[in-house]
Amino acid sequence: MTLLLEFGTGSPVLDYAAGRQQRGSVVAGPGIGSGGAVWARGENVECVQVRLSPVIARAVLGASPADLDGAVVALDDLWGREASRIRERLGDVSSWQDRFALTDALLARRHEAGPPVDPEVAWAWHRIVGGRGLVRVDRLAAELGWSRKRLWSRFRSQLGLPPKRAVKLVRFDHAVHRLVTGEGAARVAADAGYADQSHLHRDVMAFTGVTPATVAAEPFLAVDDIAWPSHETPAHRR
Repeated sequence: MTLLLEFGTGSPVLDYAAGRQQRGSVVAGPGIGSGGAVWARGENVECVQVRLSPVIARAVLGASPADLDGAVVALDDLWGREASRIRERLGDVSSWQDRFALTDALLARRHEAGPPVDPEVAWAWHRIVGGRGLVRVDRLAAELGWSRKRLWSRFRSQLGLPPKRAVKLVRFDHAVHRLVTGEGAARVAADAGYADQSHLHRDVMAFTGVTPATVAAEPFLAVDDIAWPSHETPAHRR
């Protein structure tokens, strides 16, 4: 999930394929853009972008991720006056390290005060991420001693998406970042568990609205230790 905290003189604008617009600080649910591309733009925009693990999203956001699947919500609608206060505090400090520290403290405080997810659900998510989406949902359920229906229900209500969709998103996330590094689509498709290159092409188009050849130039897919860490931590910032 993505949390965008803006604080500069300019305001980021999200344009939807359907014609709708969203401005300012926002929260984007998992699978944002599915079913219709979303473009970000703006002038003189300053913001902190956080890649938020769904395992802690419910506690941090104060809302069920299930209500945010594929959606973008104004942060003011979720946090009320606190959204304005964090915007002012980010603007008052002059260095990015101070802004990152301020953001970390905010996320930690909200996480500690919010409800945790079931440890079994967190375990299943980390298995999916660790396996880069190359895991079977029925095997996860069996290892937990749960039925597929129980895993689906708990996973969906607490993380905002069913486990099969989580597998698909994690596999896509890994594959598309490999495309950004310059690897060929055929090699990426084979290594990432896609049936063939056409299968990869369909997923990239569905999630981004652009082709595998074009997605490599997308600025939000910068490959570095923060945006795309080798080991997941609760929140990643950029």
